[in-house]
Parts: sequence; structure tokens; C-alpha cells
Amino acid sequence: MVWSVALACVIAGDPATVFRPGLTPDPAAAAGLAHRLYPAANLVETGDTMLDFALWPYQDELFVGVYEDALLVCDRRLFCLDDDARRVADTIAAALPEANCGVLVLHSVISGCWWRWYERGELLRDVFVTVEDGVVVDQGARLAAEEPYWKSVDADGLDVPLPFDPEEFGLELARTHLFGRGLADRGDDGFLPLELPVRRFKLG
Repeated sequence: MVWSVALACVIAGDPATVFRPGLTPDPAAAAGLAHRLYPAANLVETGDTMLDFALWPYQDELFVGVYEDALLVCDRRLFCLDDDARRVADTIAAALPEANCGVLVLHSVISGCWWRWYERGELLRDVFVTVEDGVVVDQGARLAAEEPYWKSVDADGLDVPLPFDPEEFGLELARTHLFGRGLADRGDDGFLPLELPVRRFKLG
């Protein structure tokens, strides 16, 4: 499966426990976070949808889900990998005190992955890899879930072309640190991450 994803996810607790069937989103909190991210924008709420639809928004869209111990934001501006993308990621990461945050950006055409990991609002890991350019950014201590992917690079020092699939890399980090299961994996409890309800906003 080929994915394009621009997702930030904040979790206060164990992902497999936090994300469960029956989560009820808070529309007012979602609107509050959307306005905090884009205070100068004209934001119009256009209804509810599911994460499956929201993973790769149009440029003038923003999707937000706020739940009891977690929140999600899908925003294609995260793909820009610029100062504004970092501002958006940093703001989301600080939205829940004492929580962790992962930012996952995948692009099917570029075949690359950008991953940022925060703990209690502090950026601890920043990595950007593409098939063609290899390792572009590699800052902070590696997470345990990353280690198998780096063995070849560490062994021979070669990263071009990238010796692992960046999509597989990013989805494994999301499975381990964000949802406690694969994005498209329905657990024994019936919960499927792609079915998470999110609020849709248009930016003017």
C-alpha cells in the first residue's frame, strides 16, 4: 500500500489503551486547537469525517480530533518541512501537558519519511529520509523501533540509495508510538485507527 500522510498525534498514556472503541471527540476543543494553530486565518468548520479521509488534506484544509487523552491533527503544511511546519508541529506537541507527540509525514511520489518525536513538549528525535537522497536529517537519540532499519547504514556507512523502505519505517514508528497497532489494523477490540472521527476545517 502506498501512503501519503501529514499527521501529528499527541498521546497522554499508552497508545493501545488511549485509543480504543467508543472514543468521543470534542468539537469545541478541536475548534480551539485549530484557531491556536492558525490565529489569523478565517476558519470554517465543515463537518465531521474519519482519519482515513483526512490523512492527506488539501492545502486549504485542516483536520483536528480531540479526545479524552489524545489529539490528532492532519495538515499538509507539515509536508513543507520548513519553519512553519516546525511551528505547527511544536504547537501541537505542547497542546497536552505531560504527553508525547509523534509527527509522521509520508509522501508516495517523493518516497520519503519525516518523523519527529516529542516528550512533554520537548523535541527529542528528528529524522528525514528519502529513497534518492538517503538520510537528510538524523538528530537526537534513535527510538528502539528504528534500530532494525539502521543496521545496514551503520554497518557500511552508505545511505544512498536508502537501504530500507521509508514508508515501512514511518508506519512502524506510528504503530509503536502513536496507535499501538498499524494504521489499517483493526484490533481484537474492534478499534481501527483509520475510523477515528475528526473535525474538518477550511482555511481562508
